[in-house]
Amino acid sequence: MHGLRRWLVMAVLSVSGGVIYLLPFLQEVYYKPLMQALQLDNTQVGGLMSAFGFTSMLAYFPGGWLADRVSPRKLLTMSLLATGAAGLYFATFPSYWQSLAIHAFWGVSITLLFWGAMIRATRGWAPPEQQGKAFGILETGRGLGEVLSSVALLAIFGWLGSGDRALSTVVTLFSCLILLLGLLCWLVLDDEASHARESEPVRVGPREVMQVLRMPVVWLIALVILCGYCAYWGTFRFTPYATDMFGLSVTVAAAISVAKMWLKPVAALIAGFVSDRLGIASSVAGLFAALSASFLLFAFLPGSPALLPLMLVNVALASLAVFAMRGIYFALLEEGRVPMAVTGTAAGLISVVAYTPDIFMPLLGGVLIDRDPGATGYRNFFLCVAGITTVGLMAALTIRKQVIVSAAVLPS
Repeated sequence: MHGLRRWLVMAVLSVSGGVIYLLPFLQEVYYKPLMQALQLDNTQVGGLMSAFGFTSMLAYFPGGWLADRVSPRKLLTMSLLATGAAGLYFATFPSYWQSLAIHAFWGVSITLLFWGAMIRATRGWAPPEQQGKAFGILETGRGLGEVLSSVALLAIFGWLGSGDRALSTVVTLFSCLILLLGLLCWLVLDDEASHARESEPVRVGPREVMQVLRMPVVWLIALVILCGYCAYWGTFRFTPYATDMFGLSVTVAAAISVAKMWLKPVAALIAGFVSDRLGIASSVAGLFAALSASFLLFAFLPGSPALLPLMLVNVALASLAVFAMRGIYFALLEEGRVPMAVTGTAAGLISVVAYTPDIFMPLLGGVLIDRDPGATGYRNFFLCVAGITTVGLMAALTIRKQVIVSAAVLPS
């Protein structure tokens, strides 16, 4: 791929990678309207995300294996079309059990068909020495696609009166956008693109799966991403922290949370280009060191109005580091010399381990802060996150050491 077509591929990949998650995560923005439209209670709304999360967790590994056997073009197209079609039905606001089934289906249509294929297609998009750039651009596009489409449809939601009809329109428009992206995937991507860096296509069977399971670097990458994802969950506590410790209003605290999301595209893009020069593992290690220091500062920062500017700067720094890391950590697959042929399988295995914080991080924060309300609870939580990021730092440094040794034995 060269020129305009190459960049069209990345544009479709990155925008699709952001927009496709807006349907299952609809409640993140439209929690109360969704509850009202479906006539659900809080437990039932939570059940929708649990259904999505459960099937997603089951689908990560087989989805990665599938990505090594079927072209990303076919998988991404099928995923987007199936997800969008289910979204059109969800826009009719079916019964609770039907809504549960739709969310469980999205866990399959997105995680089984889309996630591993996106990682593999992105790795094949750039040569080995530009993997940081490739994944940084991917995360930048995902962030921009997610934010810009959300802002536009939120404006439509408000313009239509913020009721059930408005929400149905929003879900329909999201679904149509996803369907359109599915058609673009079919038209823009190439079936042979994923094999551009392989001498011949490889059929991934039990032997290749065992090869991935025996690679220490795969488990180290999983640990790195798990620790980085824990830090990402740690940033979710910034809003209540600002309210409880610094006395900010709920509106102002929420504005801080929204503002930090705009840092995502910038941080991921810069990290992508810089990490190709410094090394992916070295860059990840540096970001973990910054996160450890930042969360330690949160743990011991007194909730004084005079220190509000310092708190805001620390929020920005922690957010930049988290988003920068999310933009490049899958580039460790290349630096860790994971064979291109098993990229999807490795990404699937890594994801099963790495995204378990979705299960335990919300509980950890809730338990610690409920047990010791106020400064002590937040201190304990942020100390835990600082400890986890320190583990991530050690894992990144171990990968860096392996990269140096491998480079000495097998120079590129």
